[in-house]
Amino acid sequence: MEKGNKKTIRAWTFYDWANSVFPLVITSAIFPNFYDYVTTHDEAKNFIGHTVTFLGFEFENQNIYSFVYAFALSIVVIITPILSGIADYLGNKKRFLQFFCYLGAISCMGLFFFNRINLELSFIPFITATIGFWGSLVYYNSYLPEIAELSEQDAVSAKGFAMGYFGSSLLLIICLISIMVFHVPAKFSFLLVGIWWIGFAQYTFKHLPVKAHSPHGSDKSALLSKGFKELRGVFTQIKHMPQLKRFLSSYFFYNMGVQTIMVVAVLFARNEIDWGIGEDAEKNKTSALIISILIIQFVGIAGSFLFSWISTKIGNIKSLMISICIWVFICVFTFLVVRTPMQFYIVAFLVGLVMGGVQSLSRSTYSKYLPETDDNTSYFSFYDVIEKLGMIIGTISFGVISQVTGGMRNSILTLIIYFIVGLILIAPLRKKYN
Repeated sequence: MEKGNKKTIRAWTFYDWANSVFPLVITSAIFPNFYDYVTTHDEAKNFIGHTVTFLGFEFENQNIYSFVYAFALSIVVIITPILSGIADYLGNKKRFLQFFCYLGAISCMGLFFFNRINLELSFIPFITATIGFWGSLVYYNSYLPEIAELSEQDAVSAKGFAMGYFGSSLLLIICLISIMVFHVPAKFSFLLVGIWWIGFAQYTFKHLPVKAHSPHGSDKSALLSKGFKELRGVFTQIKHMPQLKRFLSSYFFYNMGVQTIMVVAVLFARNEIDWGIGEDAEKNKTSALIISILIIQFVGIAGSFLFSWISTKIGNIKSLMISICIWVFICVFTFLVVRTPMQFYIVAFLVGLVMGGVQSLSRSTYSKYLPETDDNTSYFSFYDVIEKLGMIIGTISFGVISQVTGGMRNSILTLIIYFIVGLILIAPLRKKYN
């Protein structure tokens, strides 16, 4: 596979354009607002409270959302290490990328039928869409060290995230115009997400190369055990790579905070910010939250390139440390101060500034630490497992504390701890990418 080929890199970054509509429209913007409204209002649009019944138990609606998301991530943790090992063994990870793409996109369209009465069944498409999105990223991310030279990886990674921010923002604006101007029901946005994801991914699938042969030869017996063997080998190698092991330990904690914030931000704002009372307040709340998400998206484009540029001046590790410090400030400021829409806009700007930067730099830094290998998918599946385990713990801990204390604000304290631990672990790293 030729490194530095502009056509290949463009096709790779275009998948970010295609699939980033899921985290924006589904997990961050329209679906959380849709879910919160559907589960707190009856068919006559009367407010009926935040308590929902799920599997025979009563929960606050925002907490069951966190628990279901954590369950979906648990499935990802279980299946993708096996599948990624098989994909690398067969040399056909592009086919796995396509499978998870179609699974996620079609599942998004299934959310069209989401309703409060059949909540357990309604969450199934959300679970499979989450599996599709995160499952596809294992294979997508593993292409980075294969298509870009070491010196290009920060910029290529940042370009991918920027493409994702811009493309998903464009679709979000289209959805908002259809909802607010033409009064199209919000559930039709979920159909648009699936069509967008599948449609634009075709450019990636057409131009992204497929390895001509398996790096392990033609023996395809006992693929399941060979997949496990690959991952066990990755784990064994990482134990003897102290720099990479320390980076992954740090990433586990600070990314736990980042991903939890991305999942619960809208629900936190809906429940903890003073939006007034009445039906007008409900409309203003939804509009204001969408505006804040657009702020995050467009500032995130600049933030991705800003931190890529900072990394060329002071190195990846120090750049990551700066972004983690900003995340700590965001959490402390939100916990102590943020109670009005204007204060929440300030937080949205800061989140946008560091969100893309910390994600793109984390991906490229990990890529730089990897040894020369034909099994990049197995290494990135390990990265994916670390990421998802952190997200599961983060979302569950946030939901449990919120459920016990009766509010989401106290849960922010756990996020502060996650970021501080991540900062402490990454600080001693002194190598080529410091």
